[in-house]
Amino acid sequence: MSTFDAAPPEPPPVCPRHPDRVSYVRCQRCGRPACPECQRPAAVGVHCVDCVREAARAVPATRTAFGGRARGGRPVATLTIIGLCVVSFVLQLLVPGWTSRWAFSPAAGEVEPIRFISSAFLHSEGNILHLGFNMYALYLVGPYLEHTLGRWRFVALYLLAAVGGSVGVLLLASPVVTATSFAWVSGVVGASGAVFGMFGAILVVLRRLGGDARQIVVLIGINAVLGFVVPGIAWQAHLGGLVTGLALGAAYAYSSRERRDLVAVVATVAMAVLLVGLALAKYASA
Repeated sequence: MSTFDAAPPEPPPVCPRHPDRVSYVRCQRCGRPACPECQRPAAVGVHCVDCVREAARAVPATRTAFGGRARGGRPVATLTIIGLCVVSFVLQLLVPGWTSRWAFSPAAGEVEPIRFISSAFLHSEGNILHLGFNMYALYLVGPYLEHTLGRWRFVALYLLAAVGGSVGVLLLASPVVTATSFAWVSGVVGASGAVFGMFGAILVVLRRLGGDARQIVVLIGINAVLGFVVPGIAWQAHLGGLVTGLALGAAYAYSSRERRDLVAVVATVAMAVLLVGLALAKYASA
């Protein structure tokens, strides 16, 4: 009898993502083994996570009416902004000097431009209703705008409206400090400028989509009157944020389908340049 070398047995199939796991179940698309952790149920058999991810990339992203990427689930950007404001308010109560360190005044903004934005995440330490009202207003309009405009447009709108509010305070403040006027050095805090920017944007968006904007008009009117009647309210920030929100909202909502992404980017950059230019011009003239 002749002798021959027996072929070594083939090793059992293992999952390519987890080589320590034997799997006899194979992906119906690529044919590779997939362990239970990497299996995804399909219409026929199972698919591996890599094939599922590749198929998801091939599916065109769903867009909103204004070109934003439609996302399900929670309004992450809105909740993040609210969370930052709440955390900052807690720090205001616990950390000495936190408010004065980040509050905006025309004099402080000239030295530290970050205050044009940082002040929008602060609120009056002695009045929790200041924080509560702004966050409630943001929660009412924020999710709708975040979904309709898309996440990056919404974040840009909020931040630029916050800057617009500070610029409004700067433009309407007198650099001359007298015994009765401290506008140039008085600190301003609150997300009201940014919230008014949201009001302006949602007003334009609702009109563009044919919705009923009367409630927003009434809300803007009531708050505008309160700014002149109730002492301690920076109506200049409300005005600056509102104008910024109206302008950006119009650019986002009324651009053509073919050019809406380009117009959104150009309008955002142009607004940022305009606000910086206005601030520099005011400082130069002062």
